[in-house]
Amino acid sequence: MVNILICDDEKDIVNALKIYLSDAEYHMIEASNGKEAVEKVRQEEVHLAILDIMMPVMDGIEATAKIREFSNIPIILLTAKSEDSDIVLGLNVGADDYITKPFNPVEVSARVKSQLRRYFILRGGTASEETLSVGGIELSDRAKTVTIDGEPVNLTPTEFEILKLMMKNPGKVFSPREIYQEVWKEPALGSENTVAVHIRHLREKTEIDPANPRYIKVMFGRGYYI
Repeated sequence: MVNILICDDEKDIVNALKIYLSDAEYHMIEASNGKEAVEKVRQEEVHLAILDIMMPVMDGIEATAKIREFSNIPIILLTAKSEDSDIVLGLNVGADDYITKPFNPVEVSARVKSQLRRYFILRGGTASEETLSVGGIELSDRAKTVTIDGEPVNLTPTEFEILKLMMKNPGKVFSPREIYQEVWKEPALGSENTVAVHIRHLREKTEIDPANPRYIKVMFGRGYYI
């Protein structure tokens, strides 16, 4: 059984998401504010969280940051605003994806399935035995580990998949759209900011000087490569 946490202070939104995600394999856990969501993730086995950004007591962005202190479960943010600032801020603190209200039921289902697929693969469900090395970076697809010059690096599932994609194709330039399609396994519809934020996080974790990266490079106007 897959446990999905839905956190929104609007009961109608929670009920709508429960209907959209009605599936025999999903068990829904509800919360009405960010503080409650963090407690649920600590106390129960949660495999994915959907958090509204604007909530009382503790908003979704702060809740995401708190959850990231102890868990790498996929987090999808709900935002009623279309401004990039909300979206980028959420991704900056560790969210994996976002959905803008009003949302499309098909989109909600697709994004949840995509995040869960990656999460369970990284937990060892269908891993290959491949080990990749580029310079001082070593990635084990079997163990789902990454080391830099022998030191372990803690990556989120999304960061791991982006790094693996580039390490499998050293020197190949991937546009943000191509990275999104390869990693998220769905069409990239205005998701360039999402990829850019995850690339920045990867650089912060893998580079001695993220502003002058040794590994993850950018070719302006085209995309990223390793």
